[in-house]
Amino acid sequence: MVEDSTYDPTAEVVDICRELIRIDTQNYGDGSGPGERKAAEYVAQLLDEVGIESEIHESAPGRASLVARWGDHSGSEPPLLIHGHLDVVPAEARDWSQDPFAAEVVDGYVYGRGAVDMKDFDAMVLSVVRARQRAGVAPKRPIVLAFTADEEAGSLYGAHWLVDEHADLVADCTEAIGEVGGFSTEVGGKRLYVIESGEKGISWMRLRADGTAGHGSMRQPDNAVTAVGEAVAALGAHEWPAEPGPSINLLLDKVSELTGVDRGDTEALMAEFGPAVRMIGAGMRNITNPTMLDAGYKVNVVPSHAEARVDGRYLPGQGETFMRDVQQIVGDKVRAEPDVFQPALEYEFTGDLVDAMTVALTSEDPEAHVAPFLMSGGTDAKAWDRLGIRSYGFTPLRLPGDLDFTALFHGVDERVPTDALEFGARVFDRLVDLA
Repeated sequence: MVEDSTYDPTAEVVDICRELIRIDTQNYGDGSGPGERKAAEYVAQLLDEVGIESEIHESAPGRASLVARWGDHSGSEPPLLIHGHLDVVPAEARDWSQDPFAAEVVDGYVYGRGAVDMKDFDAMVLSVVRARQRAGVAPKRPIVLAFTADEEAGSLYGAHWLVDEHADLVADCTEAIGEVGGFSTEVGGKRLYVIESGEKGISWMRLRADGTAGHGSMRQPDNAVTAVGEAVAALGAHEWPAEPGPSINLLLDKVSELTGVDRGDTEALMAEFGPAVRMIGAGMRNITNPTMLDAGYKVNVVPSHAEARVDGRYLPGQGETFMRDVQQIVGDKVRAEPDVFQPALEYEFTGDLVDAMTVALTSEDPEAHVAPFLMSGGTDAKAWDRLGIRSYGFTPLRLPGDLDFTALFHGVDERVPTDALEFGARVFDRLVDLA
């Protein structure tokens, strides 16, 4: 190939994002969805068209992940892992103003399930890779591309399965870039881009109680439903203390610098994020949200068993104490048992990769300010961490100040501005020249 410096990294980003959204990859968490195979095949086709070979691996029928290598891998420099997932959470079309799988562009936004989480980043990567590959412009560093299954249900059929069964595909990587961070939010009238430098641990748990079965018309103090109900109420209302760690403390330093708010007033500093505090503020305390209830089979029968499901997220360093604390809150009539327990991660916000992300952002947006944050949810980074790969969340988006962006994750009318997609592609293009 002959290098062509006139290539446009944004040329296909909107179209690719729309095509990915139109491929239904809803993940219900019980194996009943369509799977990711069609999306993986679409990605493979896009890469093959520009001369990049890829491999599709299925952990179960239709549960497909794709891995490819880009750039020169003949040297000793460890590759950078760029990862994005192909599955999305379900969407109820009746709740939306637009068909969640039509990928319509309305008022400058691409609407659809996955527009934010995370087919936007998949599209940025593919648009940049294809443009550079056609122009003969290789990345500075060798790159492994991974497009995975099942991230929305804990990555067991995706990234964790790849680590268990095909670790050789990514094991030579030492650093990674994935989803969530890199978006802008307004703080003190200034644009602050938050990069994910860690994420909370996951403890999806069951609260279980046993009682005495009997007729619903009779007095029954040993009622399993009552016991679980009281436990759910106690856990849902519990105020976990604020315990900011290294990433959040650096973020608070930056907010204080930008706003002049007293550094000691943590709550006032977090309030500067407006609606985005729902995600960003969750990074400084444990969270326990009851989400499901299951008990009984007839209105006049007191059941002998009841249970609830709870989404628990805990801070780094609290993996050994979190479930003990939950058990103390719910009391001795109920058993708190983890279903899925995955570790919390936190990495230092220093080094060449962090510098490259910062420069890529500030070069494209000279008014940008950058800080780390601890993400409230979990990503495929938990799988890569098992191989010692340090992963940062960096999906660069310059967003309108009045957009309640964090509400769009798993939300109704999920959407992304087309100009934010193009901005992200330009930033990512800069990054592969710097990282």
